[in-house]
Amino acid sequence: MSLRPVKQILETKPTIEGAGVKLQRAFGFGKTKEFDPFLLLDDFRNENPADYLAGFPWHPHRGIETITYVLAGEVAHGDSLGNKGRMTAGDVQWMTAGSGILHQEMPKGDANGRMHGFQLWANLPASLKMTDPRYQDIPSGAIPEVTEDDGTRARIICGEFWGKRGPVEGVAADPSYVDISVPPNQRRRIQVETTRNAFAYVFAGAGTFRDASEPQPVLAESAVDPNATPEYDAKNHSLVLFDRGDEIVVQAGPKGIRFLLVSGKPLEEPVAWYGPIVMNTQAELHQAMSELQDGTFIRHR
Repeated sequence: MSLRPVKQILETKPTIEGAGVKLQRAFGFGKTKEFDPFLLLDDFRNENPADYLAGFPWHPHRGIETITYVLAGEVAHGDSLGNKGRMTAGDVQWMTAGSGILHQEMPKGDANGRMHGFQLWANLPASLKMTDPRYQDIPSGAIPEVTEDDGTRARIICGEFWGKRGPVEGVAADPSYVDISVPPNQRRRIQVETTRNAFAYVFAGAGTFRDASEPQPVLAESAVDPNATPEYDAKNHSLVLFDRGDEIVVQAGPKGIRFLLVSGKPLEEPVAWYGPIVMNTQAELHQAMSELQDGTFIRHR
């Protein structure tokens, strides 16, 4: 086994999206090579409804897949295909925009006004950029969970992990997307296929991701009690980008650690990106924008 070194630790950046939703962006609209096939990760976590209720009104997507994972509150969605639904705590929605879709996502807090979730964007290869759009709505109860002898828990959203397979299927980047909780003071080795790009996004607890040199500390809010007062400002929530290797090692701190572990096979294709549209060439991007203006963007209704 070869340990994956920690290549970089990134702090989230406050960002405003949609109709004024305040969120934290872990990465996106910049580097693509090191995260390929992933493009963006947003953490929308807020206890002030005024900061998120305006939501994400109707907007287009083409050439990508969006993965929404809700931890608290709910998100109502609708699209140009006529789909309507509501995601609640623990649910996942995997949307393949393909040739083009218009949709909206409107968040609502829980009884305490809390809203928390993530949205990850995955790129589509050139051969599937113009595929038919589709949704996969996954209720919380359909997501397999595994608890190891040391108390480490994993929710497997997509891919194969610890003998279980996540319910999301037929995704171009063949990603692995797992929500992992390691108990206080436990040390855990986790295998990750060598050919994949991989990162961990820590959203609760504290710990270190160790490599061949020095351990890299990562700090966030309490993983044990979701109602605990954060010890660190939300801007310090950390994304850990790994280099090549076939396993990572995480050492949980005294309050445990919880993180998303995401990996995927790089597409290694050119990226032409403007807002919610991601193609391979500037010409394709300009065509998409022209179609938006003349009303021919939606190929499937």
